[in-house]
Amino acid sequence: MTAFIIAIVITIIAAWLIIKNYQPQTVLLLAGLALLTLTVILHPEKSILYGKATTTGSTWLDIFAFAKGSLSTQVAGIGLIIMAAGGFASYMDHIKASNAMVNICIRPLQVIKAPYLILALGYICAQMLHVAISSAAGLAMLLLVTFFPVLVRLGVSKAAAAAMIGLCAFMDLGPAVGTANLAAKHAGMETAVYFAHYQMPVAIAVMLVVSILIFFTAKYYDKKDGHTVVIQDVSKTDAQEEDAAPTFYALLPIFPVALVLIFSPLVIDTIKIDVVTAMIVGTMLAFVCELIVKRDFRACCKGVQVFFKGMGGMFTSIVSLLVCADIYAQGMQQIGAIDYLLESVQNAGFGFTSMTIVMTLLVGITAVLTGSGVAAFFSFSGLAPSIATKFGADAVYMILPMQLMAGMGRSISPVAGIIIAVSKAGECSPFMIVRRTLIPALGGIVTMLVTNYLLF
Repeated sequence: MTAFIIAIVITIIAAWLIIKNYQPQTVLLLAGLALLTLTVILHPEKSILYGKATTTGSTWLDIFAFAKGSLSTQVAGIGLIIMAAGGFASYMDHIKASNAMVNICIRPLQVIKAPYLILALGYICAQMLHVAISSAAGLAMLLLVTFFPVLVRLGVSKAAAAAMIGLCAFMDLGPAVGTANLAAKHAGMETAVYFAHYQMPVAIAVMLVVSILIFFTAKYYDKKDGHTVVIQDVSKTDAQEEDAAPTFYALLPIFPVALVLIFSPLVIDTIKIDVVTAMIVGTMLAFVCELIVKRDFRACCKGVQVFFKGMGGMFTSIVSLLVCADIYAQGMQQIGAIDYLLESVQNAGFGFTSMTIVMTLLVGITAVLTGSGVAAFFSFSGLAPSIATKFGADAVYMILPMQLMAGMGRSISPVAGIIIAVSKAGECSPFMIVRRTLIPALGGIVTMLVTNYLLF
């Protein structure tokens, strides 16, 4: 009981510091080390080791060796996947392949002359683009440059167009997304299987509900704000640049995703391609295309350096957070807080479904308060497998709603980077954007929880 209370106090302090915009990596690392230190003090007979690591000979030094074990394990595993995906995304931005793909996807929508219908369909299109463009902020910036002017010229208000783009990454889907890869790891399955068998059935239902709610809420708020629909010429947009990438470049961002899905138990199981290999193959294919188009070997070689810089950027921002969150989660388990919590929950009559809802809402609330879906999910995802095991359930049934909720909470957070960015384009405050995204988001959250329960 004493250890549990101490763990809760440390968790509350860590959560408060993160909400107050203290660096989450440092906060989680200190919280994890504090929990491990208290474990040594309260349970001196207990060995502090990470996985199958060997002791240093000193229990106190084992605490820091624990951090080293987490770093080496996470960087070599899920961390490498996240870095490779981030590097590939950066290279796609550099060669403007991401722009080409967005332009191709939004072009058919310009034919429709119903502004709010295009807004609703645009969300579905944007959400599917997120499968190939893993960065939520990066996708939003692309859509602000390409799709936003089209929507405004078709007659919707700037606030409505900005709010829809703020929902473009409402769910983090696909093999290229870091949270999806981590979720698949915790669920003990391949990312392609997690995406196709678990994410997509739920995502389809959520996308339909969210798109319908976007249609009606956008019309309601535009009418309430006195906006008048005036359709302008959309034949030319600010996004049309003289140095635009060739049209076939639109296929490059989805190439690694296609490889992962095809060479998996879903289609061809005799050949297996993991995400990192697929990203390297995709980068080399893009390099060859650049070489053919630009015919400048030196410039093309220099361009590939963007891939490695992107990997480094992902280590700084995401993988470091993953490692520190893992140390914190492991510290919670080592001190016995998770076992005590589960025993209390089971004795109180709570079932697996109730615990899943609690964990999912915990991720959502954290994402709203911090503005980071990644930080929210990484902080709590490590607890899901042990909780599911205690209840004798499959971890994926808990991890799926938690992972999807991370993006959902971010979309209604006025401090989220993506919401702040689109609010500037919409010429309104982040709170005005959240007012427009709130109803579609709540509808999507309820749909996600109900669909997950009914299907799985």
